Amino acid sequence: MLRAPGDRTNRRIPGVKSIMARELGEKDFAILRKLAPEYAGILCPESGHEFHSILPPVSNHIAVDEEDFRERASRLSREDWRYLTDQILSGREELGCIPEEDIETILAHVQEAVSEESAEQVRRLYHLSGCGLL
Repeated sequence: MLRAPGDRTNRRIPGVKSIMARELGEKDFAILRKLAPEYAGILCPESGHEFHSILPPVSNHIAVDEEDFRERASRLSREDWRYLTDQILSGREELGCIPEEDIETILAHVQEAVSEESAEQVRRLYHLSGCGLL
């Protein structure tokens, strides 16, 4: 399914709040540059707010469709996926607004780079955030 840029916005589930806003560090921006080398800013292209996570703006505002997101995600190293998994599981990287098709891509990378157990933890966290429990 092809989507125009910006068509993936407003995927936020009503009632789901951020677990914790964070300021992105150098490692975060290095990962962001791998995912979206054409995008050099620190502001979300749609909202104009500073990024507080890496994966949601790439999924919702930069990637054109799920194939584009999948290709971008494949650019990351195992070390990058381990870091992102740690950020997700600690509540510093939010996933609640990411479309399910992109979550499947994320889970596949987490399973390959980290472990099946970590992928299952990320899946549960995603579903709990979607239910408004987090």
